Amino acid sequence: MFDALTEKLGGVFDNLTGRGALSEKDVEAALREVRVALLEADVALPVVKQFINTVKEEAVGEKVIRAVKPGQQVVKIVHDALIETLGGAQEPEDLKISSPPSVIMMAGLQGSGKTTTTGKLALRLKKKDRKKVLLASLDTRRPAAMEQLAILATQAEVESLPIVQGQSPVEIAKRAMQAAKFGGFDVVILDTAGRTSIDEEMMVEAANIAKIANPSEILLVADSLTGQDAVETAKRFHERLPLTGIILTRADGDGRGGAALSMRAVTGLPIKFLGIGEKIDGLDVFDARRIAGRILGQGDVVALVEKAVENADMAAAEKMAAKMAKGKFDLDDLSMQLRQIQNMGGLGGIMGMLPGAQAAKKALDNGVVNEKIITRQIAVISSMTKKERQKPDLLNASRRRRIATGAGVDVSEVNKVIKMHRSMADMVKSIGKGGMKGLMQKMGGMKGGMPSEEQLKALGEKALQSGAMPPMGQNMPQGLPGLGGGGLPGLGGGLPGLGGFGFGKKK
Repeated sequence: MFDALTEKLGGVFDNLTGRGALSEKDVEAALREVRVALLEADVALPVVKQFINTVKEEAVGEKVIRAVKPGQQVVKIVHDALIETLGGAQEPEDLKISSPPSVIMMAGLQGSGKTTTTGKLALRLKKKDRKKVLLASLDTRRPAAMEQLAILATQAEVESLPIVQGQSPVEIAKRAMQAAKFGGFDVVILDTAGRTSIDEEMMVEAANIAKIANPSEILLVADSLTGQDAVETAKRFHERLPLTGIILTRADGDGRGGAALSMRAVTGLPIKFLGIGEKIDGLDVFDARRIAGRILGQGDVVALVEKAVENADMAAAEKMAAKMAKGKFDLDDLSMQLRQIQNMGGLGGIMGMLPGAQAAKKALDNGVVNEKIITRQIAVISSMTKKERQKPDLLNASRRRRIATGAGVDVSEVNKVIKMHRSMADMVKSIGKGGMKGLMQKMGGMKGGMPSEEQLKALGEKALQSGAMPPMGQNMPQGLPGLGGGGLPGLGGGLPGLGGFGFGKKK
């Protein structure tokens, strides 16, 4: 969502940080470019003015001009201002779950992704918070809306209120409350009806439902791709309903990010979640600090680790970690890690979270790098015999030709996979008897256990500096020490070197 803004701000700050000293005129010229970038990203004008004034007040003072690295000092000031604009540096707010059954009411316009988001939120409450959840559709107007929610409930493995034709939304809300009490549910989520635009009838209906259900949370679901229209929608809903938070959907789209940057400042409401894609698990907590880091191209290593944890097979991870601690890494291990990358959203999903990955992500978006390369590499490994996967030294020319035929690729693709494996295997061997702790000590002195967010960020920076994680877009022969069996202990195996994914022409 923030790619365009990230690219433009990156250009501004590259110019600043590349200079040894900054004058007040240099800073003001840079801030003019930042202002234009924010306006082009569809950030509300009052928010832009406040943002620039805040940054300017800090950036033209003695603290910057006399700083050892004045350009980096300006970037830090902008970073801090972004965090404040997005909601502050405090931890993300948890959903208010009162005594059972706690009610969450979902509001929003038709087409904003409200019903899909209801299913995503139910899965999150069940999986992460261990809550027993009941879903109830109050949308009696949109065809098949109730059936859609019932299907989503099945996917999220939660229960949905049985459909009774002819009932009004208010009657359904009352029935849902009774069912939640009698069924021992912790949370009941009410998916209210939407319209193509805000009208009096919809707002009166929503207000009546809120009076009956007395929800602990009233969440507005807004489409981030609509830009300032989403901000205006939030304002108008908040005038009639006591909203407690906002969920922005389609955050993985090609929007300019203005809605997210404007929403908190204009409405005063916290953005609680970001909806990503159509899959039922595509709901991320909105963290102002991490979003600000992404906007400034600093990546989001913490989110990457969280994804690794969610998708890791812990038993397999422990087994791989034990092998890697002995300096062993075969093609079965490589295949496992390639599949893990797919589960984590593919190359695009990972690159968006790595520091300095914008160039490589842009190459993906432009088709220079083929996302399907992972699928082909898995096919290559699957075409090998068990003995070949365990002993890659057996792979002579005739075997490679056979494997290429079986996988439906050129022999050069097989050679790339073997080369990538060899690079990673050499790195694993170099770790020696110290195992993963030895690698961690080389990269930052951590002695095991789960690192803090600050340590993770420092680890990412040190990885870039040490060459273990080279800047994206360059030739990367070695493997990126992993999220588990690799650089971070216990999270499920390392990520293969991104250079092995074929930064070449799309086939």
